[in-house]
Amino acid sequence: MRLEIDAGNTFLKWRLMDAQRLVESNSILTKDFKAQSMASLATYAVQQILVGSVAGVENNHQVQAACISLWGIDPIFAKTSNNCAGVKNSYLDASKMGVDRWLAMIAAYKKVNRSVIVVDCGSAITVDYVSAKGVHQGGYIIPGLRLMRESLLRNTAQVRFDQDHTGMAMRPGVNTTEAVMHGCSYLFQSLAHSLKDEADAETELFITGGDGELMHSMMASGLFEPDLVMEGLVWVCR
Repeated sequence: MRLEIDAGNTFLKWRLMDAQRLVESNSILTKDFKAQSMASLATYAVQQILVGSVAGVENNHQVQAACISLWGIDPIFAKTSNNCAGVKNSYLDASKMGVDRWLAMIAAYKKVNRSVIVVDCGSAITVDYVSAKGVHQGGYIIPGLRLMRESLLRNTAQVRFDQDHTGMAMRPGVNTTEAVMHGCSYLFQSLAHSLKDEADAETELFITGGDGELMHSMMASGLFEPDLVMEGLVWVCR
């Protein structure tokens, strides 16, 4: 069996695969991860552990220690590279690209073998473009919904609002809370509509990440693939 782990800035997800069959999956806040978090999997005969992580060195050490403690296996951490599985990286220094972007791009491209737009709606929203020939054409990194709101709290003295306000309304706000929350919703939906317009018959649109399902519902098109980053691990860690 193969254990795949996606350690993001906010959530750490894992899934246990028996060949192509999903056996079990779960997630936890990255900051709360401990060896015991995956203890329910200890009885499985795990033979390989693949990790895609942007969570930092300390968290990587925790994941590594947990895997060695539970299964006696040193996990393989995915790394970005100049070329992999038919996809060419556009960065001059490939190591500067977040491995989650690289994994998602490769997984998406290998699914359809044509041009793709890959949108990962996590703590940050990343948008990456890959041509039909597998050439990464660049991308965008944008604050996610939570970061948009938190940045206003951190960096402005006068803007104070209720962070527990829910919903994705976009009408102009009549108080500060509504103005902030609806404004962030407006930007998020504007991005969704813009990306929907960019996709055509020759280009497949993939959406993933914690807020990916919300963006997918706004687009009413494209493919929502919640495990896209983990799906790239088998290609990158070969």
